[in-house]
Amino acid sequence: MLDYKKEKLLLKASNINLKYDTRQILRDVNFEIFNVTRPDVIQGQVISLIGRSGIGKTQLFKILSGLIQPTSGTVLIGEEQRPVVAGEVGVIPQNYILFKHRTIYNNLKIGLANSGRKLSENEAKDIIEDHAKQFDLQDHLKKFPAQLSGGQRQRVSILQQVLTGNKFILLDEPFSGLDPIVKDKVDELLMKVSHLNEENTLIIVSHDIINTLALSDTAFILAQEPGKEGATITEVVDLMAMGYAWRPGIKADHTFLDLVLNIKSKL
Repeated sequence: MLDYKKEKLLLKASNINLKYDTRQILRDVNFEIFNVTRPDVIQGQVISLIGRSGIGKTQLFKILSGLIQPTSGTVLIGEEQRPVVAGEVGVIPQNYILFKHRTIYNNLKIGLANSGRKLSENEAKDIIEDHAKQFDLQDHLKKFPAQLSGGQRQRVSILQQVLTGNKFILLDEPFSGLDPIVKDKVDELLMKVSHLNEENTLIIVSHDIINTLALSDTAFILAQEPGKEGATITEVVDLMAMGYAWRPGIKADHTFLDLVLNIKSKL
């Protein structure tokens, strides 16, 4: 059995409802994310928010990040469980928004500046270069975003959020449009981010079930219930309790693939 504990409450979404005019988009969405600890391992959290296209994942994504307010309900984050405020949750959209007229170094410098740390120019340079090396970006710091591949821009966007010091990072469809080899590299990158800090919490919003579940310790299924308007959390999949979390090569496990098929059938 895997040796782990669920400890401090890090995020709580309570009774989230979202309406556009009379149309119910989200209905009574409730879930909690806890700090997961393992002996001798820095173990951040990787959470999946899974649902079919058009179900309301993007709207919930924006509510969790404080970018839009729900019609009713609350999102509380951190040990002190304070209401989420836009800017304190890192957001990585599908199109990896970067300042196109700034070098990669200067894009990363903006992220570090937003951390609020008082650093000299040399200290900032050392931190950026050290992190760039960890993310295999050290040879690209003088380039501009247009000179990088999509996968490289994604790495820059993720690293930019890491440098802000935000413990919560939301990723919108990080596997979209990527070939299988690049997806495996994204897997490695996201696991690296989760292991940088015990309270780092990645929330992956995706309809790519197999790749997202393979990374996650917990998955929340967003779907509609028969006869009810608006999407809600219909199932919580505890991949730790099932023995699937943190296992290399899990995507080849036939019982894991059966789980993926079962979830697909419910969307």
